[in-house]
Amino acid sequence: MIYPNTPALTDEQLRILCDAYRKANFIDPEMSEKLGVKRGLRNADGTGVLAGLTNICDVQGYTRDQDGNIVPQHGRLIYRGIDLNDIVNEAVRTDRFMFEEVLWLLLLGTLPDKKELAFFQHLLESHRELPDGFAEMMIMSAPSPNIMNKMARSVLAMYAYDKNAEDTSLENIVRQSINLIAELPTMMVYAYQAFRHVYLHQSMYFHYPRSGQSTAEHILSTYRADQKFTHEEARLLDLCLICHADHGGGNNSTFTDRVVSSTLTDTYSAIAAAIGALKGPRHGGANLRVMKQLDQLLAADVDPNSDASVKEALKKILHREAGDGSGLIYGIGHAVYTLSDPRAQILKKYSGHLAGISGHQKEYDMLCMIEKLAPEVMQEEKGKSMHTCANVDLYSGLIYRMLGIDEVLYTPIFALARVGGWCAHRMEEVEFANRIIRPAYKYVGPVHQDYKSLDDR
Repeated sequence: MIYPNTPALTDEQLRILCDAYRKANFIDPEMSEKLGVKRGLRNADGTGVLAGLTNICDVQGYTRDQDGNIVPQHGRLIYRGIDLNDIVNEAVRTDRFMFEEVLWLLLLGTLPDKKELAFFQHLLESHRELPDGFAEMMIMSAPSPNIMNKMARSVLAMYAYDKNAEDTSLENIVRQSINLIAELPTMMVYAYQAFRHVYLHQSMYFHYPRSGQSTAEHILSTYRADQKFTHEEARLLDLCLICHADHGGGNNSTFTDRVVSSTLTDTYSAIAAAIGALKGPRHGGANLRVMKQLDQLLAADVDPNSDASVKEALKKILHREAGDGSGLIYGIGHAVYTLSDPRAQILKKYSGHLAGISGHQKEYDMLCMIEKLAPEVMQEEKGKSMHTCANVDLYSGLIYRMLGIDEVLYTPIFALARVGGWCAHRMEEVEFANRIIRPAYKYVGPVHQDYKSLDDR
């Protein structure tokens, strides 16, 4: 969309500008190796460069032997010292929603007792409704075709509703964090309704938050027209939120949050920046690509019950003869996990029943086959020696589809699950790091260039 009074650049104008750029700009990727530059802040073996300390979350996918070589291990995700599997097992054993408890744990560092948990749940419930006029002025009047974009803009807009927006004291950041954690799901659903109305020409409906609901129940209640959902559906969504709540300080969006927070800017700017980072398809959009890949395989009549059929299809994807032409099998591989991603295993285990009763058994079976066969195919076709496993994105997209959630909300749900973790890392960065993050870039342009007058060029 171009603003009415702004002329669009023509193809010829763009060609002139881009040709000028390409003529004067090139960086040889091999130069990074020669100069010891760690592109993407990655070491030569693909692991992340150590950039900071945190008490919040640990991601474990390998150990190292005496020679420093990577030794694969089954993945563990640890929130404040507590294994994710232990949290999930407790949620299943007691049949209760645990996302709010995880939020308290990430933000404050301990497990809440019954009184503290009830206090915190009430706190979030009472802050889910948006400020008066916010939905009309900030969301409905300026809808976006991308919900992540609208969520980031909505977070930034909250600055104008906060008389202490610039205060970086712990007390104020905690206050702002509670508000954003509670409000972001409402922002997401309202942004989606505006999107439906403007871009899909469908009816929109705005449901007020109901008291006594968990975050997962609140999302389904405000998203669905009839506000109805089953306990199993809400419980499965709660597990998704728990699995996505945090993933250490090194993932791109959390690192972005910490980089921006290190400048002592306001909370709204830091969280909006994190949303912008997660919006990128290399970070937050992988589950949507998994689903498109899944649909392509099923449309091509690949048999999810035949190893040979699935292997042949995966080989075609790797050789860019099928799929989106990238040569990537989406949902497979991770920067840290080697033998297994605990989040993927959790979602696989607890989504199977709903897949069977909701008419998605064939899709679920295909994803299980991809998990089983993709590492083997990659080793055979690409000679990859490092262990490769399914990641959380392999199953999360199918869960959202089973819940009837529009695919444009897959990444936004990731964002509202992660906002508590972002807030926890912001608190830690502001309170304890006390130094602006400022890595170096090596200049590799011309050593010297004389300035030529305009007439001599």
